[in-house]
Amino acid sequence: MALYTTIHLHNVPAGREDEYAAWFDGSHRDDLDRLRGFIDADRYEVAPAQVMPDIPQPWRFASIYDFDLPNPAIDVPALGPLLAEARDAGMIADDDESERIYSYRLYSDWKGSLNWRRDKPLSGVSIILGNYVAGRQAEYETWYENVHSVEVTNVPGHVAMKRGELSAVQIEPKRYCPGDQLVMCAQQTDDLLFTITDFGARARGLSPSGIAMEPRSKAGSFARTVHYFEKISGTRFWDGGIAYAGDLSVYPGKG
Repeated sequence: MALYTTIHLHNVPAGREDEYAAWFDGSHRDDLDRLRGFIDADRYEVAPAQVMPDIPQPWRFASIYDFDLPNPAIDVPALGPLLAEARDAGMIADDDESERIYSYRLYSDWKGSLNWRRDKPLSGVSIILGNYVAGRQAEYETWYENVHSVEVTNVPGHVAMKRGELSAVQIEPKRYCPGDQLVMCAQQTDDLLFTITDFGARARGLSPSGIAMEPRSKAGSFARTVHYFEKISGTRFWDGGIAYAGDLSVYPGKG
């Protein structure tokens, strides 16, 4: 068995958002439950706040499907006909061929920090479609696993990370993917802008917390796209705060 995540990045025609949501939480979930290895699925909508605001956000919606698969060559494509139902019904806007379906073999399940409130749902996820510099994969993996994943998941509101590599088996329609490496970070926050702002400040060594991240590894390619999404399916995170194990009093207005 192996962990796989399929990301469905798409847009929905104006006025059909409720129809798509009803399909996803109704007959689509019933069909998913019959797939071998299916674990869970959730829907997300692109967040107003982004850590790299100059990067285009071509997709309003993302659906994320998690599997533990006995035979990926057989089981990864099994999701395709289910997504085709929405496409055939006209619930996916694809006049510009913007729809993307990417499947990744995960290196591990979620790796969480002390910020993670495991009894609470996630408020959202960020998705990096990234790459490593040719010949430096081992360095890239070591940096992410031992350094950067720890730094990122300790930012207030960031709680866990999981990573993977693009699967050899993909779902139709197969289209260009800008990132061989998947980095997903989970959030539990009611103030995503604060989380993103402090993330950037820590990266520059300017956070009020006094915490500064290590320099970015040169093994990580700058050929990457970053996308923050807010959860819109199931129970949403809300307790009037930010998931953070430390002292928020160092942040003005947060203590």
